[in-house]
Amino acid sequence: QGSVDCPNLEFEYGDADGHGAELAELYSYTEEPELSTNRRCFEEDFHAQVQGRRWLELDRAQQKAYVMRLLDGLEVVNRDKRLQVARAILYLAQGVFGDCDKEGDVLHWSRHNSFLLYQLGTFTAFLELLNMEIDNSQACSSALRKPAISLADSTELRVLLSVMYLMVENIRAEQEADPPEWKTCRETFRMELSFPVHTEEPFALLLFTMVTKFCSGHAPHFPMKKVLLLLWKVLLFTLGGFEALQAMKVRKREELGLPPLPEDSIQVMRSMRAASPPTYSIELMEQQQQKRGHRSRRPLVKQDSLDIYNERDPFKNDEAGVDEEENDDVDSGIEGELDLMERDAIIPTMPAQRPPIERVSFPKGLPWAPKVRQKDIEHFLEASRNKFIGFTLGQDTETLIGLPRPIHESVKTLKQHKYVSISDVQIKNEEELEKCPMSLGEEEVQETPCEILYRAMLYNLPQYMIALLKILLAAAPTSKAKTDSINILADVLPEEMPITVLQSMKLGIDVNRHKEIIVKSISALLLLLLKHFKLNHIYQFEYVSQHLVFANCIPLILKFFNQNIMSYITAKNSISVLDYPHCTVCDLPELTAESLEAGDNNQFCWRNLFSCINLLRILNKLTKWKHSRTMMLVVFKSAPILKRALKVKQAMMQLYVLKLLKIQTKYLGRQWRKSNMKTMSAIYQKVRHRMNDDWAYGNDIDARPWDFQAEECTLRANIEAFNSRRYDKPQDSEFAPVDNCLQSVLGQRLELPEDFHYSYELWLEREVFSQPIRWEELLHYQ
Repeated sequence: QGSVDCPNLEFEYGDADGHGAELAELYSYTEEPELSTNRRCFEEDFHAQVQGRRWLELDRAQQKAYVMRLLDGLEVVNRDKRLQVARAILYLAQGVFGDCDKEGDVLHWSRHNSFLLYQLGTFTAFLELLNMEIDNSQACSSALRKPAISLADSTELRVLLSVMYLMVENIRAEQEADPPEWKTCRETFRMELSFPVHTEEPFALLLFTMVTKFCSGHAPHFPMKKVLLLLWKVLLFTLGGFEALQAMKVRKREELGLPPLPEDSIQVMRSMRAASPPTYSIELMEQQQQKRGHRSRRPLVKQDSLDIYNERDPFKNDEAGVDEEENDDVDSGIEGELDLMERDAIIPTMPAQRPPIERVSFPKGLPWAPKVRQKDIEHFLEASRNKFIGFTLGQDTETLIGLPRPIHESVKTLKQHKYVSISDVQIKNEEELEKCPMSLGEEEVQETPCEILYRAMLYNLPQYMIALLKILLAAAPTSKAKTDSINILADVLPEEMPITVLQSMKLGIDVNRHKEIIVKSISALLLLLLKHFKLNHIYQFEYVSQHLVFANCIPLILKFFNQNIMSYITAKNSISVLDYPHCTVCDLPELTAESLEAGDNNQFCWRNLFSCINLLRILNKLTKWKHSRTMMLVVFKSAPILKRALKVKQAMMQLYVLKLLKIQTKYLGRQWRKSNMKTMSAIYQKVRHRMNDDWAYGNDIDARPWDFQAEECTLRANIEAFNSRRYDKPQDSEFAPVDNCLQSVLGQRLELPEDFHYSYELWLEREVFSQPIRWEELLHYQ
């Protein structure tokens, strides 16, 4: 699929897909019969209580009274009766579709009922039931004994998680017409999920625990897709989405007294266009023009090493790119290959006036303002002083005595574009706190939802990251089915396996869709965690990212992209007539093999493109400014894999691929750069420039292989120092005052166990009298 085949993808990146699509992805197609079961459970109970009326006809007070009666039914001991009541509540959360005629009505009543259910305390009641189900050892042991787990093993859990997901998603989604009561309700719910009152841990931690329990093999029946979707939406709701993050970043920079951001990155990316290099036929015409006039041959011999940063040259002298790519392999540029038949078909139809139009359509300026770090200015001055004076002045960036005028100008330009990040300030503060713990005293830590979540996750964070990556590996389309890999299909496989071809096709689509949704939720929640922790404190981010790297996240993401990415993004693993809420209000047409193969009419699959962008963003977050991890990209031969991903003509995805190529360009050798000038040009146009970053040349002083191990070890030591300083509160700290008075020490009251006086003499004999006193050890004690 070359660039001619793949049109520009009209994709708008956001926190999540449309509201209806997000609700539809909660259910697998094999769960569809359960919708009518929920309806039956509700109607049997409702008609017994309220004769001759529909739910929509009741006033608010009557609806409240009925819901309260249902909630009382959750208190019964009988498990089956409890499940029936939970199904009736789920039917309410699904939008009482039996009384609706249109999809819009179902979604409206689903939102209305979700707010009503929350106000009457349904979420708390379901949280208690969820805790009971998680601890249900009987269900775990029966699932462990079964050779094949199916939907039937997770019925109760799926009903509970579905109600909770519908409530979180409906209350989270803001709409302009929401009454003030709902807005208050939303804030209360957010606070309840972020700042736990009754329990000691936030709700997200319970879901993380479910993920690790599932991966350890103790609870193979957990419906992982629903758990992950709910976890992602809870994090999105409590921590905030990408726009909220941007606003928090702006606010935090103001608080720290830093200058405002040079641009709003979300807006810049929205206005970016996908790279559309000239098609093969135009290249042929340009080559013919070159053969006629050899004017530009000589001055362009060293273009790749001299003129990368001259803004005019990569655009004006673009023939160099074509000239140097003649000998490249077919798969080299951003565009894909065209076969000979297609080339022959395209060349005659091109109008003669096209080349000049293509040539003037380049952007006027670069999209990003350049940034310079303090470290870059220090490196530049160190090199300049060594060259002109013969000695250095450490971190002094003010003294310019003895340096020539052009160096003064360069330093002035660098300082104009100097960017101090929030992370830089946090690292500096951390160094000072480590240096002077007594004089600076206790650090004031703001109790934000992010801080509370990190503190709760801290001690089991490595297990959480490993578990998420295990599931991501099992759901990746490139993974081979292995006997030791975890079974993530427990909540999609029916009790009776399909017997007809049509049923098999339907199940095949369902399984693929199920895996895609798992990849989407894990990629989105990992990215959210990384971004929020980075803003909250850089070492929290580094702790998470280091454990992701140790759990082989980098090769895993590269393995994910080592497939035909165009076919993954355009995959049609959905049956739109079976999607909720369509399947609840419309008569289902008879499914045929042809209709299943045809799929929907969408140009691309939103969730798959969303997942790909998220995974690329995670990879960027893990490797940025880390030479050891950049070398992992080089060692795992990521360049050809990433270049194939450039075939997808979507600006945001291309930007993150180009960023990953940019950081490793200097390690790929002159020949690679020479034969990939189109990619180099695209990097120049789209990726932010660092003033004295020689990404395109390969003579980087930081590229020393022996530093890599040390780099990770230093980072780990800093993270551990931060965690122990902020989160370990040892009683016998070395800075705690010491009581030297014998009488006050002996006079202290100690908490002893109640039965201690019974065994006191035995304790004295064992611990004191029978232990020989080694006086010489006092002399050797360091």
